[in-house]
Amino acid sequence: MGDLLDLCEENYVILLQLAPGLRALKGKSASCRPGQMDLYLDVLEQTPYTTMAHITYYFSHKAGQGADPDAVLRIYHDARQIEVVSLKQQILPVQSGYQHPSLFNKWKINVFLSKWLAFCLSQGHRFDSPEQFLTKMHG
Repeated sequence: MGDLLDLCEENYVILLQLAPGLRALKGKSASCRPGQMDLYLDVLEQTPYTTMAHITYYFSHKAGQGADPDAVLRIYHDARQIEVVSLKQQILPVQSGYQHPSLFNKWKINVFLSKWLAFCLSQGHRFDSPEQFLTKMHG
């Protein structure tokens, strides 16, 4: 269990590198890097100790746009951890609508999140300020 908590803390640190002003962000933001997929962050809720956020890429398909990976995260600022509320993606064989996930599934989901957030950071993605609002609608 301790390793899972360490991973949740690591994910918190990486997310704050992507969005250093996360507690001040509201609504939708986009990080657009030349030659990379645009990364979208939607702050769904801000409370004194937590933030609920949605992070995704949008891919164009014949049927419209699809989000993948697509994660809803609860960020605990006081505990400096992230809880994955839901995760939808095509790569990792984990169901997104889990009610009572096993410890192993929580571990896999958080490893995936860690690798994805680190990848986004390595591509230069960043949500710098509340003024960086989304200019094109998706979904």
